[in-house]
Amino acid sequence: MLFLCYPACTTCKKAEKWLEDRKVPVEKRHIKEDNPSEAELRAWHERSGLPLKRFFNTSGLKYKELELSKRLPAMPEEEQFRLLASDGMLVKRPILVGESFVLVGFREAEWEKALG
Repeated sequence: MLFLCYPACTTCKKAEKWLEDRKVPVEKRHIKEDNPSEAELRAWHERSGLPLKRFFNTSGLKYKELELSKRLPAMPEEEQFRLLASDGMLVKRPILVGESFVLVGFREAEWEKALG
C-alpha cells in the first residue's frame, strides 16, 4: 500500500499514527519531494470515484495564491491534472493507495471501512 504524505502536516501525522496503531504496512512517499505524476493522478482519480476537485489541497497556500477556487470550475480536466502533477503541495493529503481503493484526505470512518 502506498501512503503519500507531507511530514509536517498534522493530518498526515494522525493518519500515519492510525496506520501504525493498526499495524498496516505502507510504503511512505513524501508528496512534495516525490510528487505524483500526471499518470498516477489520472489512475488514482479513476479508481477513487471522487470528483477531481477533491484531489486539490484547497486549504494550501499555493491553491490560494493561484486563486484556484475561482479558476478551477472553468479549467479543463487536462489542465487540472497537469497543475496537480506540477506541485505536490497542490495535492490533497494524505493519499492512501491500496489494491482496490484510493483514499484522499484522512477521514477515519472511510479508512476503517476500506481497511476493515
